[in-house]
Amino acid sequence: MKYLATEYLQIDLDKETWECRVCDHELGSARENYKKFTRIYNRNPQEIHRPKLDPEKYEFTFSPDPKACVIYEFYCPSCGTMMDVEYTVPGHMPLHDFELDIDSLKAKMLGQAPVADAGEGLDTTIALREGAHDHSSEGQGTCDHSRPVDGEGENK
Repeated sequence: MKYLATEYLQIDLDKETWECRVCDHELGSARENYKKFTRIYNRNPQEIHRPKLDPEKYEFTFSPDPKACVIYEFYCPSCGTMMDVEYTVPGHMPLHDFELDIDSLKAKMLGQAPVADAGEGLDTTIALREGAHDHSSEGQGTCDHSRPVDGEGENK
C-alpha cells in the first residue's frame, strides 16, 4: 500500500521504502532520511539571490554570503524531479525534517483502499476548507496554536 508523504514523495508501506511519486523509483528505506537517497545539488545562494549592490564596492550586497549559507536541492536520481530544497550552513548534513511512525501508519491504513492520487482517500483538509483554521483577517474561524484541534476542526 502506498502512502502519499509529500507532493513528490510516497512510502510503499509493504516494502517500507521511499519512492518518487513521479516515476515510482524506489529510493531507499522509509525508516531513514529520504534525502540520503536523492541526488543533492549544493547550490551557491548567490545564483538564486543575486547581489543588489556591486560586491566589488560593498561588503553587504543583500545577497546571502556563500561562506555562511548554501542551498541544497534534492532530486530523484531516476527522473530528476526536484523533491525538496533547504537553506543551511556550509558543510551541514541535510536536515532530517520529518520522520513517520511507519508501524502506526501501517496499522492506521490497514483495511483502507490504496490511495492512487492526492485527490483520493482520507480527506484531512475538511477543517481547513471550512475556515476553522483561517489566518486571514476576513476569515470566519480563529486559530489558537496552543490548543489542539478536534476532529471537527474546532479548537478544544
